[in-house]
Amino acid sequence: MRRLTTIAEFARRLRLPDSSISVRPPGFSQIRIETLSGLTVALALVPEAIAFAFVAGVAPLVGLYAAFIVGLITAVFGGRPGMISGATGALAVVMVSLVAQHGVQYLFATVVLMGIIQVLAGILRLGKFIRMVPHPVMLGFVNGLAIVIFLAQLGQFKVENSLGEKVWMQGPVLWITLALVVATMLLIHFTPKITKLIPAPLAAIAGIAAVVILFDIPVPRVGDLASLKGGLPSFAIPSVPLNVETFYIILPYAIILAAIGLIESLLTLNLVGEITNKRGGASQECVAQGVANTVTGFFGGMGGCAMIGQSMINVNSGGRSRLSGIAAALFLLSFILFASPVIELIPLAALVGVMFMVVIGTFAWQSLTILRVIPRSDSFVILLVTAVTVMEDLAIAVVVGVIVSALVYAWNAASMIQAKARPSVTEIGARVYEIEGPLFFGSATRFQEMFLPEEDPELVILDFQGSRVVDQSALQAIEAVAAKYRNAGKRLQLRHLTPDCHRLLTTAEQLMVDRDDDPDYGLAVDYDVKPGRLGGGH
Repeated sequence: MRRLTTIAEFARRLRLPDSSISVRPPGFSQIRIETLSGLTVALALVPEAIAFAFVAGVAPLVGLYAAFIVGLITAVFGGRPGMISGATGALAVVMVSLVAQHGVQYLFATVVLMGIIQVLAGILRLGKFIRMVPHPVMLGFVNGLAIVIFLAQLGQFKVENSLGEKVWMQGPVLWITLALVVATMLLIHFTPKITKLIPAPLAAIAGIAAVVILFDIPVPRVGDLASLKGGLPSFAIPSVPLNVETFYIILPYAIILAAIGLIESLLTLNLVGEITNKRGGASQECVAQGVANTVTGFFGGMGGCAMIGQSMINVNSGGRSRLSGIAAALFLLSFILFASPVIELIPLAALVGVMFMVVIGTFAWQSLTILRVIPRSDSFVILLVTAVTVMEDLAIAVVVGVIVSALVYAWNAASMIQAKARPSVTEIGARVYEIEGPLFFGSATRFQEMFLPEEDPELVILDFQGSRVVDQSALQAIEAVAAKYRNAGKRLQLRHLTPDCHRLLTTAEQLMVDRDDDPDYGLAVDYDVKPGRLGGGH
């Protein structure tokens, strides 16, 4: 018992999330659920990893090795138990041009550098900035990703013709495949109402596969995509020239891949956290993703990140601990080493049905009903992020959504600045302007335009008690207003400004009045050691 207490204390000292180390061993029932959930995820990972390998222009085993290594390492060390990581389409579409121009060895070197960048992001605790993603962006991300997952499954309805070209299914094969997809979805829906001993997706895959194999139904199988047979991944340093030219080639790709991987992983971390009621772990997830990708690059994998579809399968199947992710990775490795002949017989229709249910469960349907209720700017952000996710990629969509949301917020905040004029109670004949609203770069111009010195009396008082001076642009605006009154020969007093403002304002410094009730919030600007000298804003 003392040892368990020590481990818990050690976890707290490392600032690891409470869920990362469990001092209570799971019971047999939970172990069974976690293991079966991992098996379900592993089955769903197979066609995804193969398909993304084809997208990137590499061999199927490169995608499968990435799914195994990235999945295993992040399951053990990641920031959110229950998350599943592996090869993803968001990364594959970036890799394809690198592989086409320079070959797969350059891809491995890029994945190593990508992992190093992600580790540095975790050490610098950059993962906390995922908090800056607004809820409308999250809704758009979820909806867009659900649509992307749906569209990705449509490729399974294509078969090769006699010329080796991919064409859409027709005739009986199409109808049988659709029937099997619908049957899989119905089994997933109704199985929990009959028994909860087996995760519904696993029961559906097993049932549909048994029927197809027993009656030898002629539909596409996993083996039609590629052979899963392979050995253990082996360590090898990427065979690329170790020079500056190579670094310049792989660096842009590594930065893009690292950013996309972290954005998708951290957003998935938030989404899984909302379902499992867990918080924190962003920086730990960055480090885990980085270590996983660095190792993957040395073992012939294409790299990866968190997979929202497989994570939803895992969570919905009961996977809540690290065991489910570890089990998924080990099952996937066993498929490659021992069970490939059996796994290759599974019909693709069953896996497509599972992913369609993931789409239904992932899409934020309530967002459709609130579009007319929430502010139009939020509705626009939801639709924009959804569209950009589908047409471009996740990283661009999130960045665009955050930028638009920030601009909308800045515009709204800028319109809040106002000055209410009233006669002064203590200074006979003076006019007091009570400033309300934040004063920052967005409202600085409006602030300056509110004052007309020629229409004011000889003494004017600006009271900032209801305002907040935010940045250097705000200080410059105050200086500009002070200069206007000084040039007009009028007296100006500034009240209720922080010690920072007293220290940073230069020409307006002599106009400020010290009061006992002055605010003391921190001003978001840098300043030199010399009092009164303005520096650059953060």
